[in-house]
Amino acid sequence: MIFGPTPLDEARGAILAHTVRLPGRVIKKGTVLDEAAIAALRDAGKRDVVAARLEAGDVPEDEAADRVANLLMAPLIARSRASTGRVNLLAESPGLFTADAHLIDRINQVDESITVATLPHRSVVAGKEMLATIKVIPFAVPGAVISVIEALAKGRGAVALAPFRKLKVGLVLTELPGIKESVMEGAVEATAARVEALLGTLLPVERVRHEEGPVADALTRLRRAGADLLLVAGASAVVDRRDVGPAGIVRAGGAIEHFGMPVDPGNLICLGRVGDIPAMVLPGCARSPKLNGFDWVLQRIFAGEKVTARDIMGMGVGGLLKEIEVRPLPRAEAPRTPVSPIAPRKARQVCAVVLAAGRSRRMAPLNKLLVPDNRGVPMIARVVDNVLASRARPVIVVTGHEREQVEEALASRPVILAHADDYAEGLSASLKAGLRAVPKEAEGILVCLGDMPLVAGDMLDRLLASFDPEEGRAIVQPTYRGKQGNPMLWSREFLPEMLEITGDVGARHLAARHADRLVEVEMADDAVLRDFDTTESLKTAPAFGRR
Repeated sequence: MIFGPTPLDEARGAILAHTVRLPGRVIKKGTVLDEAAIAALRDAGKRDVVAARLEAGDVPEDEAADRVANLLMAPLIARSRASTGRVNLLAESPGLFTADAHLIDRINQVDESITVATLPHRSVVAGKEMLATIKVIPFAVPGAVISVIEALAKGRGAVALAPFRKLKVGLVLTELPGIKESVMEGAVEATAARVEALLGTLLPVERVRHEEGPVADALTRLRRAGADLLLVAGASAVVDRRDVGPAGIVRAGGAIEHFGMPVDPGNLICLGRVGDIPAMVLPGCARSPKLNGFDWVLQRIFAGEKVTARDIMGMGVGGLLKEIEVRPLPRAEAPRTPVSPIAPRKARQVCAVVLAAGRSRRMAPLNKLLVPDNRGVPMIARVVDNVLASRARPVIVVTGHEREQVEEALASRPVILAHADDYAEGLSASLKAGLRAVPKEAEGILVCLGDMPLVAGDMLDRLLASFDPEEGRAIVQPTYRGKQGNPMLWSREFLPEMLEITGDVGARHLAARHADRLVEVEMADDAVLRDFDTTESLKTAPAFGRR
């Protein structure tokens, strides 16, 4: 690849390295220059541009990212389309993500032009969660580099996703005189929460005396009830393989495979089997919802792995999960000011403007914003609740058509109401009414649409986290599989231009004018593309479609 200043006479087919702003037009970074673009540059007085020209054998960035992504594909893993040299891998199901760290390292070591980043090995993931991202650094990669990576990784299973199985879990709870009922209930609640989080079901709990025989009998009953996993939570800690809990497993026809683990909290776990059913005696820390070694074993079992003594012994690195008293600064008592001399930048203040003034002409005579979901919550109230769940403050709601009904739907919610008297003139009128209410201290404005009830607060917070005008991220726009969506976040510097907009349009066209200030944030959910402005589209909306 040839990179550098390129005369316009030689620039046809070259890739523009930096965004160029011309009168009435912006040519974005990454554009493949055609005759029209070159003519526009020449008309603007340009003689050359900084560009990349591909040589024989070079692979364009999107094709290179595609080919590497295809090597990493595995069951239950989806991928985004290639864009700006990037492909994201996404989970299609909740499960346990695994990565071959050695192979990923070898891929990254082939050449600086290809990078692969993944979640940590054995991460618990939800459906649609991002697992990995492939990013090609330059505009093109030598074909030989891709060939080496293909030879290295093809068929090797660099990443995988094991879905959680819907297991039935049996729990035996042993009792001793003097044990508080709240302790027993806490153990059941913590275990049920763990099991249900992994898509399992906790069978009715067996409460028995803290004796070997009753434990064995309870385990037998749970096996007959269809348990796929057996747990024993003892009234006192296990101190030996021959203690009550392990002895109960053996008496029920099972065997103990390993006692103890190099994970703290979680040291006193006991791993065994009754027939082909895994059985464990839980450490005392399992009564708490906090992360402990039991969680690591449980996740693997739900993901279909057979956990062995060797697996347990290999959990030591990273297994120190709790604070030790001799540490000088335990997290619970650490000062709020970071030790690093470089303090983190304070989060920028962003307010939200929710547009709720439209006449809903495509759904007439209904006002789409007032249509209730299956719980009776109007659409506009759901949208506002989602915005209030984010870090954006204050939240300004622009009213217009059926103002009183919209305000009633939002009663008691902590929002600022801004009425657009001229709402009938179109979207720009509503937008400007909201912008005029933006407080002076706000550095950014998140413009939200009142007919997008599926955009959750955590999605909005991802946009806020990407906002940094000083770093060139002055406009933030969500995408899903490369397609641009809403809401959009704007730096205050664009307020004058936004207030000049007229007609039934929003501010999106300004993003093209300031393409060099725009950053896109890929989402794992298509909510950012889905507005509901017709009766037909509303039928497809979760919680609205079944009336």
